[in-house]
Amino acid sequence: MRILAIDTALAACSAAVFDSDVDAVVRSESLPMERGHAEALMPLIARVMDGAEIEFAELDRVAVTVGPGSFTGLRVGIAAARGIALAASKEVVGVSTLAAYAAPCIAEDLADTVIAAIDARHGHVYSQVFGGLGRTLKAGGYVDIRTALRAIEEAEGEIHLAGSAAGLLLEHWPEGRAKPQVRRAGPAPEIEWVARLGVAADVETAPARPLYLRAPDARPQDAARLRRQ
Repeated sequence: MRILAIDTALAACSAAVFDSDVDAVVRSESLPMERGHAEALMPLIARVMDGAEIEFAELDRVAVTVGPGSFTGLRVGIAAARGIALAASKEVVGVSTLAAYAAPCIAEDLADTVIAAIDARHGHVYSQVFGGLGRTLKAGGYVDIRTALRAIEEAEGEIHLAGSAAGLLLEHWPEGRAKPQVRRAGPAPEIEWVARLGVAADVETAPARPLYLRAPDARPQDAARLRRQ
């Protein structure tokens, strides 16, 4: 399967063409950025597709990170993935950013338990706990740091922390508990693992729609509302 993977959920704009038949990334590019995904994404995808020497019609599937992450970033990536898939008549699947952070810890680093966490600011994180073979031990949620760390009470074996908030969890790690290993703590997940999870995803259960986990910060202003006649 040849898959185009897209990630604009966090502090990077990334794309990759992955070929599961040879188990390798054919071409990829990742640009660190907090803002500007909308302007950067399509030219980046064009460069990746040109470098991979593949046409959109030759893809089998498109995968995109669906969150949690930046509201604007998610909309940019998902809209692009859906548009490409529609134009090329291909499948499109969604991949959780938390799962993309945890997957290499489980598959390559051989962690017994992975706590994947993304900084949601104001003392909160998006967090999910994974066990061996990628099974979910605690579903993803928007929680304060103390609540996120309660997950270690039931954790077994070696614990790895992953995600942009891994260092934050380590700072608040309870005394008396064995220190975890901090892995895969970059500002965004590795695009290769977005692609790998995209290959494994079930189209029926992994839709390409936003996974926000919390309500947006923005609220309508009363003064801006039109008075009903």
